[in-house]
Amino acid sequence: MRTLTLELLWYKSLTSSVFRFFLEAVRVLEVARFSQSTLYLYMETNPNPNPNPPPVRSKMLRQSSLAPEGEENAAEAEAELEAEAIDSRLRLMYLANEGDLEGIKELLNSGTDVNFQDIDKRTALHLAACQGSTDVVQLLIDHKAVVDAKDRWGSTPLADAVYYKNHGVIKLLEKHGAKPPMAPMHVQNAREVPEYEIDPSELDFSNSVDLTKGTFRIASWRGIKVAVKTLGEEVFSDDDKVEAFRDELALLQKMRHPNVVQFLGAVTQSSPMMIVTEYLPKGDFCSYLKRKRSLKPIVAVKFALDIARGMNYLHEHKPEAIIHRDLEPSNLLRDDSGHLKVADFGVSKQLKFANTVKENRPITSQDASWRYVAPEVYKNEEYDTKVDVFSFALILQEMIEGCPPFSTKPENEVPKLYVSNERPPFRAPNKNYAHGLKELIQECWRDEPFKRPTFRQIIVRLDDINNQLAQNRRWKIGDINCFRNLEAFMKRNLLYQLEVRKLSVAGFCCAKSLQLDAFPVMSDLNDSKAECR
Repeated sequence: MRTLTLELLWYKSLTSSVFRFFLEAVRVLEVARFSQSTLYLYMETNPNPNPNPPPVRSKMLRQSSLAPEGEENAAEAEAELEAEAIDSRLRLMYLANEGDLEGIKELLNSGTDVNFQDIDKRTALHLAACQGSTDVVQLLIDHKAVVDAKDRWGSTPLADAVYYKNHGVIKLLEKHGAKPPMAPMHVQNAREVPEYEIDPSELDFSNSVDLTKGTFRIASWRGIKVAVKTLGEEVFSDDDKVEAFRDELALLQKMRHPNVVQFLGAVTQSSPMMIVTEYLPKGDFCSYLKRKRSLKPIVAVKFALDIARGMNYLHEHKPEAIIHRDLEPSNLLRDDSGHLKVADFGVSKQLKFANTVKENRPITSQDASWRYVAPEVYKNEEYDTKVDVFSFALILQEMIEGCPPFSTKPENEVPKLYVSNERPPFRAPNKNYAHGLKELIQECWRDEPFKRPTFRQIIVRLDDINNQLAQNRRWKIGDINCFRNLEAFMKRNLLYQLEVRKLSVAGFCCAKSLQLDAFPVMSDLNDSKAECR
């Protein structure tokens, strides 16, 4: 009986220990899931552990700055296994991501390799740099972490820190000898560095704020605010793209127009590469339209002229015309005086040797806004400058209607409507459309590109409409002034009449008073005359 009791107690104790271990494992996994950190362990389920265990992947909250978005390894999905135990190396990666100093110290003191790399060749220092944990970065460096370790995409801890704007970590890594990775456009000869090159150390992101779709950030450069666009490595995946981008920068350097955002320079000799442009504090036109809704005709026409002039400059640029291809309200910025400037040539095309261009693949919603894209682009056909004219028509109509084209439809369905030759309906009253404006819009969004007018022709038409509106405005102002003058005259005349009446009444009262006062005198005179007789 006693033996049975001891066995039961032993079994209960063993069960309790296993249960506690199971709860602890569940707790760790739940914490990892709560922090959006998924842990992957690639290990053989072998009772005799391999002295050289296979690599481990740690897919944490923040990934490599150079990793393609949404990339998944096909082998990863098949090899995903439930972990029977948490490897100390994997724990180091996890704790570096979480910023757990004490836990990291314990692991490093127990002999865990500080420079362990997972299946993507990422180290604990990569993860700490992504998260901006300066204390963890310092601790890892003190334990001989390699500061320039590269992951399988070629990203270093410094590149990750720059990408995630962790300025404290950047300074710390540079202090310990970390070097920015070479950019695809890097040149060895200093004389070959382009004129537009900007030293990235001159860009201060201390008070950085995201702008325009999150693709631009505010920075301070040589005492002025600028807009900075960071470019992903996918832009430079091959030599042809690098060469095309180099040509584009050389082109941007020469562009000067009051209705085109001014290019100031670029970072091309180190990663990440960046484009620096003037900063326009009044924001994009999309936000403005959301606030204002429908615009008055004279205001809409003035904005339309700004857009048309900027686009005409691009289309008539020599020797190559420039197609924007992503013309939409969010890519139009307002300057201090309220005028519009065309911005963001991220997907622009140059017409070099042909009058048309064609995409290598169908466009996606990441390439351009489908709500403003021309049908020939959506159908992946050859296209020319007239695609921008189509987009312009939609923006002009939006100014008057007060809502985006086909605003009640999902964005991915809108281009299909354009392909079937459907256009956004005109719902605003006819008085909101100046004479000739509705007809111009309809011409600009014609299905056949060659039937759409050029921006040079559009400017002439808009100038005529604007002059007519200004003339009508002058007539209205003249009529109002005339009525105001008449009203003022009548008021003055009325006041004059009132003054005359007041004077008349005052004179009458004064005369009566004099007459009454004179009566006793006259009586006395009569008495005196009587006495004399």
